[in-house]
Amino acid sequence: MKAVPIIGIIFIVIALIFCAGCTGVQRAPPQSAVATTTPTLVSETAMIATPVPAATAYPGTLALNQLAAFGKDDRTGTATVYGVKILPNYSWSDPSFNSVHDQLHAGDTLFTTQYGYNTQEPSPGNVFVFTYVRVIDTGTKGLVAPSGNQFLLHYNGKDYAYSSIQGAQITVANGLGPQYNYEYETGGHIGYILPGTSNANEGFLAYDVPATIDLTKAALVGTLDADHQAAWALV
Repeated sequence: MKAVPIIGIIFIVIALIFCAGCTGVQRAPPQSAVATTTPTLVSETAMIATPVPAATAYPGTLALNQLAAFGKDDRTGTATVYGVKILPNYSWSDPSFNSVHDQLHAGDTLFTTQYGYNTQEPSPGNVFVFTYVRVIDTGTKGLVAPSGNQFLLHYNGKDYAYSSIQGAQITVANGLGPQYNYEYETGGHIGYILPGTSNANEGFLAYDVPATIDLTKAALVGTLDADHQAAWALV
């Protein structure tokens, strides 16, 4: 048997090594990283609407029937609010054939309002709030009582002036009683009252206010004289 040449054996070994390298497992090329985004979280406080502060009652209010003192020396008095009513309208009459001023309030003519009762309506969407005020002279001399203009109905940050029918001889129906400040002989806005409970100046003041009014958050504020002011809760 002939010997295989050494060179041939070396060639065969090299070929086998080369083939083994070609059949090896190839690695997959690296994949590019995929960008990811982190979701933005909305805080719970940002999702809740900012609350609107609720209207509050006038600070330092007195209760109904609670007295507020005013005046000085021998001219002193007390004031209080002793009742509240809400009505959609009210009726009134004037025995003096109704003056032109009264008819402007009634929105009618002389010929249809003579001696009859006229319905007083509030502004659209409003009602009348009737507050009952009593002022008593507790001194020894005549006292100037506060006028109706000195009492304001305070609600939801706004002050409402009274809107009662003005006239000394006005008669109001609906069982509302007399108007405040129109018991004087002159029917004026301001006048003296004499000492004693029997001489008290009392009656209602009507206010034309929104029908949505919440009386728990309303107050009647009175400027009783230059040095004294008081406010009363209406419930």
